[in-house]
Amino acid sequence: MSIVSEFKEFAVKGNVVDMAVGIIIGGAFGTIVKSLVEDVIMPPIGLAMGGVDFSALQVVLKDASTNDAGEAVAAVAIKYGVFLNNVLSFLIVAFAVFMLVKSINKLKKKEVAAPPADPTTKECSACFSTIHIKATRCPNCTTELKAA
Repeated sequence: MSIVSEFKEFAVKGNVVDMAVGIIIGGAFGTIVKSLVEDVIMPPIGLAMGGVDFSALQVVLKDASTNDAGEAVAAVAIKYGVFLNNVLSFLIVAFAVFMLVKSINKLKKKEVAAPPADPTTKECSACFSTIHIKATRCPNCTTELKAA
């Protein structure tokens, strides 16, 4: 089998296509969650905490300056507000994925199990040994048995 045909077989398998769709939907979902956190959840929390803009929270290690050539040098800062926004975004995505997996698992449990197969053995009423279901005489104690 050539590499091209092997790749074509791999690429059109259902699992690969499902994974690609999942990645695309996941990226779009991540964008929605990011907007939810930054634009909907964090502003009221910041307002309740005295008008704090979480995305602007930072610890400045070195102030912005200009170098010898007159070019601006950006400040060096630890932006923990942006980090808090990202942690909240992660928690929302993780909870959504948890709920999705939980619901899928619940659906899988509801699948009906296959009915049990018909028995192929029975027990001798005299010696209690296991014998074939169609046997009319026990091979161990030679007791005559009822036909199944």
